[in-house]
Amino acid sequence: MRGLVLSGGKGSRLRPLTYTGAKQLVPIANRPILFYAIENLVEAGVREIAIVVSPETGDQVRAAAGDGSGFGASITYVDQPEPRGIADGIRLARGAMGDGPFVTFLGDNFLTDGIVSYVRAFGASGADAGVLLKQVEDAREFGVAAFEGERLARVVEKPQDPPTDLAVIGIYLFTPRVFDAIAAIKPSARGELEITDTIQWLIDAGADVRADIVAGEWIDTGKHDDLLAANRLILERLPHDVSAGTIDDASKTHGRIVLQRGAEIINSVISGPSIIGEGTRGVNSYVGPFTSIGPGCRIADSEIAGSVVMEQTVIEGLGHRIDHSLIGRNVDLRASDRKPSGYQVVLGDYSKLRVP
Repeated sequence: MRGLVLSGGKGSRLRPLTYTGAKQLVPIANRPILFYAIENLVEAGVREIAIVVSPETGDQVRAAAGDGSGFGASITYVDQPEPRGIADGIRLARGAMGDGPFVTFLGDNFLTDGIVSYVRAFGASGADAGVLLKQVEDAREFGVAAFEGERLARVVEKPQDPPTDLAVIGIYLFTPRVFDAIAAIKPSARGELEITDTIQWLIDAGADVRADIVAGEWIDTGKHDDLLAANRLILERLPHDVSAGTIDDASKTHGRIVLQRGAEIINSVISGPSIIGEGTRGVNSYVGPFTSIGPGCRIADSEIAGSVVMEQTVIEGLGHRIDHSLIGRNVDLRASDRKPSGYQVVLGDYSKLRVP
């Protein structure tokens, strides 16, 4: 069994964070989302992995994931020159997948309980394809599975009247028969080769398409709230470990906290679960639960909770707590005592700012 991770896409739902970086490299608990997908594959026994990358962010993904040795795998890369859909990414990776079955994993999907059982079941089933499903509150935002008895009969893309509450999530299992399906379908109205059309072609052609309902939590981390929810889930599972950093006697800590190498906490209060990145300094501040502070940051005379802060960011002297926020790389967020008082901001497209 081989693995295919799709790491293209523009990440429009996470702008402005994704204007200069791949959405799959946005961190959850100070590790890129992409790494969790790779680890899910390796845990399931998949050691040969190809990652499909876009021209805009391919170099960043290559630099982050490397040759795969850090994960106990071998990683190669496939370029997707234009964002023409999931099925197009699979088509481009045909040579890398060889003549056997493979798992396709969208790089911004997050599962708490992994994919081991589904990979094993698919390998033993002799099926031509497999889709993973998850019950969701509003299925209108997803591809939705419809059944005839226990047989998967249809996959409907974002229906206004969903036949079930079972969404097709971004993890699929295929044999090489999927390439016949991709060759047969036509681009959709948005110019993409749709994965739902691919699966439907297989069903209509009489292929055995397996469907499994996922246990545990599944999150598509492509949106602000969902990324913070995934961050929360990971932080809840981290063991308490402050041995790599330092906490002075004037500071107080509560709950499970991770200090990465060289992190310093000075005259501050840290409430877990939370993680403080390598070389980050917290001075005269409060870091609340479910917060990830990336490496090389400085948090001074400020309060923050329930948020993700990326690397090399400064937050200093703020008069109000930052809550439920995503803050990108190399951000400078400081109070000013200039008169007359007012806000001085530089905000890119799709930014959000909430002030008291």
